[in-house]
Amino acid sequence: MAASINLSDSERSSPNDQSVSSRSSNRSLRVAEKERRKNEAEDPFVLALKYFSDVEAGTPLYGNDDFERNLVLVEKVAYSRGLPPEAISIMLEFAMSLRMGSAPCVRVLKCLIPASVVPQEAVVRAVVWLGVGKIPINTQILFIKWVLTVFDMIDAKDQLRAIYGFIFSYVTEENLCPFICHLLYLLTRKESVRVFRVRKLLELQSKLGRQPFLLHLLSLYKVFCPELVTLSIPSRMRSGFRNHISPWKSALIAVQKRNGPQVASSMSLAFTTMDKTSSRKRKHCHLQIPALRPVVNKEAPADQSSSRKVVPLVQIHSFAQLLENMHRIELPAQMGSLLGSSLALQYLDCVQDESALLRLNFWLGYTLHEEFLFCGDGGATQNSEEALQFLNKLLSAHHFLQEGFSSSEAFLYKFLNFWDGSLLRPQILGLLSNIPVVPSSQIGRLLFEPLMQLFFTSSLFFKCGLMECLNNMLLKWLTWHSVYALEDDLDISLNSHTSINMTLSGFKDSVMELVRFVGRLASVGLQIEGCHSLFLSFVLDFYETVCDTFLKYGLPLVVMPPSGVFYPALLATDPISVDRLAYIMHRYKVNLTSAKAQEKQTKQAFHISRQTFHEFNHYVVVMVSCLWNSKMFQPGLGIQLGEELLLKSNVPQYWASFDLIHHPAFMSYAVDFHQKCWPGKKDMDLSSIKHSKPWSWYLEYLFTQGYDGLKQFVQSNISRQLTAGDGQGDTQQR
Repeated sequence: MAASINLSDSERSSPNDQSVSSRSSNRSLRVAEKERRKNEAEDPFVLALKYFSDVEAGTPLYGNDDFERNLVLVEKVAYSRGLPPEAISIMLEFAMSLRMGSAPCVRVLKCLIPASVVPQEAVVRAVVWLGVGKIPINTQILFIKWVLTVFDMIDAKDQLRAIYGFIFSYVTEENLCPFICHLLYLLTRKESVRVFRVRKLLELQSKLGRQPFLLHLLSLYKVFCPELVTLSIPSRMRSGFRNHISPWKSALIAVQKRNGPQVASSMSLAFTTMDKTSSRKRKHCHLQIPALRPVVNKEAPADQSSSRKVVPLVQIHSFAQLLENMHRIELPAQMGSLLGSSLALQYLDCVQDESALLRLNFWLGYTLHEEFLFCGDGGATQNSEEALQFLNKLLSAHHFLQEGFSSSEAFLYKFLNFWDGSLLRPQILGLLSNIPVVPSSQIGRLLFEPLMQLFFTSSLFFKCGLMECLNNMLLKWLTWHSVYALEDDLDISLNSHTSINMTLSGFKDSVMELVRFVGRLASVGLQIEGCHSLFLSFVLDFYETVCDTFLKYGLPLVVMPPSGVFYPALLATDPISVDRLAYIMHRYKVNLTSAKAQEKQTKQAFHISRQTFHEFNHYVVVMVSCLWNSKMFQPGLGIQLGEELLLKSNVPQYWASFDLIHHPAFMSYAVDFHQKCWPGKKDMDLSSIKHSKPWSWYLEYLFTQGYDGLKQFVQSNISRQLTAGDGQGDTQQR
C-alpha cells in the first residue's frame, strides 16, 4: 500500500518537474534575448542606423558632430562588408526624404553598398520620393544610376513594374531620359507597351533626334507589339546603353570577394558598369555565368488562376517538363544564366522568343565590350582562366544553337582591330567561325582588312588556325544556305534568330568574296612559309569544301583555286598533298559536269562562265602532262623556265622530273616498287617502270597505298589503253 502511495506521489510530482524545467528554459531564452538586445543596443553600427532612422526633418547639418560620426561609421561598414537590407532601407529613406537637406544625399547614396540583396520596397519608396520635386537633378541621376547598378540584386520586381507608368513619366526630363530609358528597358513587359507611351517616345525622338537610348527602348516595344511601332529600327545599332561611370563598382567587387561565393552568384552581374578611368585595365570580374534564378524570389499568390500561372525556368529539370510548360515559362532575372543551362538553350531555340534574345544580346554585348574591348593593355593575362571559361561557355552555346549571337558578332568586328592574334586565340577564332553571312559590300572592311594584317604578321600556327576558322565559317554559310533557302531561290534567311534576309545573288557574292580572299591569303602564305606542308594541308581542307559547293550544298557557284595554291600542291614533296589535289580536281569535274547537264535540261540552271571551264581544263592538262605524260616545263603549261637554265641544272630528262615515278612525293614508292619487281637487279633504272605492264602494276601499287584521290582523278581524266609496245599507250580525256 505504501508502495502504491509512493508511486502515486511520484506520478503527481512528474508534471511539476516538467513545468519547472519549461519555466527554466523560457527564462534562459528571455535572458539570451535580453543579452542580445543589450549587445545590439551597444553596437555602434546599430546606434548609427537608429540615428538616421529617428532624425527629424530640419535638423541642421553643418556643425553636427553626431551626423558626421554616425555617417563615417556607416561608410566604414558599407565599404568593408556591405550593408544589410535593413540598413539599405534606412539610409535610402534618409537620403531621398531630404530630412537634413540635399547636401548629404550624394555622400549617402555612394555608400549604399549591398551585402546581399536590396529590398524592393525601399527602392519603390525612393522612386516615389522623386516626385516631391525638391531633389536636385544630379542627385536624381545618381539615384537612378544606383538602381541600374544593383538592379539584379533587388529581391523582386513586381512592385517596380506596378509603378511603370510613374517611372515612365520622367522620360520628359531631358537629363534623366537616358537613365530612365535604361531602367524602363529592364522593367518592360508586353503589358507595359501602350499606344500613348509609343507616341511619347516618338515625340521625344523628333525633339532630341535618333538617340540610342530611345531607339533601344522602341526596339523592345516593337518586339512586343510590332503593330504599335511603325518606326524603322536600324538592324545594326550600337550594342547596349551608354557605359556610365559607377562610383559603386570597386566597392561592390571588394564586398563580393569578402562575403564569399554564397553572395557572388547574386551579385555577379550587378557590377557591369565600368569606370572609364580604369577601363584600360583588363579585369575579368563579371565573366561568371550567373545561376538560374526566378524573376521574383517570393511565392506566387495562392489564388492565381492556372491559366495565368507561370513556371520559372529554374523549376524545369527535364525536357519533358519543358515541353509540357513551353508557353508558361518565365525567363530568369539574369539573362546571362541561359548560357549555362542546356534546357534554357532548348527553350530559346524552340520558342524563338524575340524579347528573350534581345535581353540576352544586350547582356552579352555589354559584358563582351566591358571585359575585352575596353582594355587594350595591362593585365592581358590577369584572370585569363575566368575569361577562358566564359568564352568556352559562349562557344558551347553557339554550337548547341548551331549559330551565333548578333552581340558577339558586333563585338568581334570591333575586337579584331585591336586583337594581337594570341590572346585567347582558339576561342576568338571559334567565335569568328560562327559569324553569319556578311554582305559583300561590308565584308572587306569588317573582316578582311583586320584579318589580313594579323595573317601577315603572325606565326605559322596562327595562319593554320585562321585557315581552319575560315573553312568552318564557309561550311556554316553553305549549311545555312542549304537549310534556310526558300523554295523560290530568291531570298535566304541568314540567321534564324534575326530577320536579316539576302538575295541569292547577294549570298553568292559574299561566298565568292570569301573564297577569293582565302585564295589570296593562301597564295602569299605559302610563299612566306616556304610551302610548309602543315599550312598547305589547311589550305587544301578549305578547297575540299569549295569544290563541292554545287552538289553538296546546292549553291550554284564554282570557284577554282588560284595558281598560287594549285602549283605548290602539285609540286609538294609529300604524297598526301598531291593526292588531295587530285581528289579536289576530280570533285571539280563532277560538279562542273553536273552543272553543265542541268544547264542543258532546265532553263533556271545557273550559267557557268567560260573562264571557269578554261581554268579547270588548264589545270587538268597541267596535271596530266606533269604526272602522266612526263612533259613538265613545256610551253603553255603555266611553269616555264629558260632552256639554258634547265640545261645548267644538269638534271637528265628534266621534263620527266615530276611524273608519278620521279616526283619527289612518289620517288620512294617507285624505288620500293622497283626493288620488289626486280629484286636481283643491281642497277636501278626507274625508267623501266614506264613499260606497259610494269606501269600498270605500279599504278595498282600506288592505289593500294590509300591514294584514292589520285585513283579517282586517273579514272575520270585518263583513258588507259594498253598496247604491245613499250609506251604507256594512254590518252587524256577532256
